[in-house]
Amino acid sequence: MRKPSASRGSSPEYYALELGNHVLGGAFYATRLFRDLREETGLVYTVSSTFDVGVTRSIYGVTFGCDPGNVEKASAIVIRDLRQMQTTPVPPEELRRAKALLLREIPLSQSSVDRIAEKLIYLSTHFLPLDEPVSAAHKYVALSADEVKAAYAKWLRPADLVQVTQGPPAK
Repeated sequence: MRKPSASRGSSPEYYALELGNHVLGGAFYATRLFRDLREETGLVYTVSSTFDVGVTRSIYGVTFGCDPGNVEKASAIVIRDLRQMQTTPVPPEELRRAKALLLREIPLSQSSVDRIAEKLIYLSTHFLPLDEPVSAAHKYVALSADEVKAAYAKWLRPADLVQVTQGPPAK
C-alpha cells in the first residue's frame, strides 16, 4: 500500500481507508471477509484485517487461519474482495454497519485509565489533536461509499500484495 499523503488526522483518505477496512475485516463476524471466507465457503477458521499507517510507509494486512490446502483459494477471495472495494461502492447496509462498529470503538478505546493514558500519549506523539477521536467520528459519519471506493482504488495495490505463510505446506 502506498501511504496516504499524510498520516492519520491530516489525510481525509485515512478515514475512508479505515472505514473500508471495517467493511472488509475490521470487526470479525460482521465483515465481508468473514462472510466470504468462513460463512459461505468454510475455507478459514479466523480472518481479520488491519491498517498500520506510518509516517513514510503503511501496511495493510489480512490474516487468516486455515488448512494448508485452502491458502490459495482464501488468498484469491481476499484479492477479489479488495478489487471489489476499488470498483463497486459498498452497499448502504454494509456501510452503516461499518460506521456503527467504528463509532462504537471510540468510547471503548477509552474504557480504562490505562487506555485513556495510552490514547493521549499516542495522539500527542503523533502530533494529533487530543479531540481527534471526536473529529474522527464526524468524518466517519460523513463518508460516502464512493469516497471509500476512491480511497481503495488510489492507495491499495492488490496485485502487489506479499503473502507470508506460516505452517506446513499443502499436500
